[in-house]
Amino acid sequence: MSVPAWLQPDELARLSSLELRARGVVEGFLQGLHRSPFVGYSVEFSSHRRYGAGDDLRHVNWKVFARQRKLYVKEFDAETNLNLYLFVDASRSMQCKVDGAMTKYDYAATLAAAMAFLAMKQRDAVALGLVDDGVTQYMEPSVKPGRWEDCLRMLSTTPQQPVTALAKSLEQAAALARHRGIVVVMSDLVDEVPEVERGLQQLRHRGHEVVLFHILDPFERYLSHEGRVRVLDMEGSGDVTTDVESIRGDYLQRVNRWCDQLEDACRHQGVDRLEWTTDKPPSEALVDYLVKRTR
Repeated sequence: MSVPAWLQPDELARLSSLELRARGVVEGFLQGLHRSPFVGYSVEFSSHRRYGAGDDLRHVNWKVFARQRKLYVKEFDAETNLNLYLFVDASRSMQCKVDGAMTKYDYAATLAAAMAFLAMKQRDAVALGLVDDGVTQYMEPSVKPGRWEDCLRMLSTTPQQPVTALAKSLEQAAALARHRGIVVVMSDLVDEVPEVERGLQQLRHRGHEVVLFHILDPFERYLSHEGRVRVLDMEGSGDVTTDVESIRGDYLQRVNRWCDQLEDACRHQGVDRLEWTTDKPPSEALVDYLVKRTR
């Protein structure tokens, strides 16, 4: 999906309002749907018709989209409301911003607000929680008017807690998410991989479909700078100044191994892990999420 320049992360970051950023992401997502070419029409989809502006997104057949990158609407789809649980990491490491236009937290909050907006449009119940050393704030699933505004207020917080206890947070999230639904976790996953897997296991044990957005700054993922840099540990153990060239090879090897271990842990638990760096348009992350859900 081609994303307009004004929806790129550096332009979205210019908007001080979370509401404006989230609406921009949703608008870009919907524009991408409207621009999609509708070439051909197979009898295989005889109970479908081509997507048109104004159609209800809950009737889009995402399995067809994942397979053919063409949008069709299920004409006889029954109404099935679901519970969407959003849990956003609000620990201090999410304040990192080096090569990304937004902090990891602002990126996650924008994406979470956009997903909540779409869910409310589809009449799905939305729950939201912030996590750091546990689940610190939480709203039960609701479709009530004003729920999106409630989400915006909660997401407008500034991360303060220096340490993430992700496993503990996910276990608490599993206890809070009492009705089966879709659980979306957004975090940089600064925790031991076995601990992360233990928390994900609790969510899956409750019967939830779980999607994990692994959100990173491009610098911490690829170490793209040259020369000497001062690196600060956002979760409290000081800082170090070093020459990038002297550590890049070993650093990238360790990061790649860490990401591979996280991917293996998620696959073992039946969890979709979506890795996104903050230089990528959030609207594309929405498409990735919807496509992954149907595979």
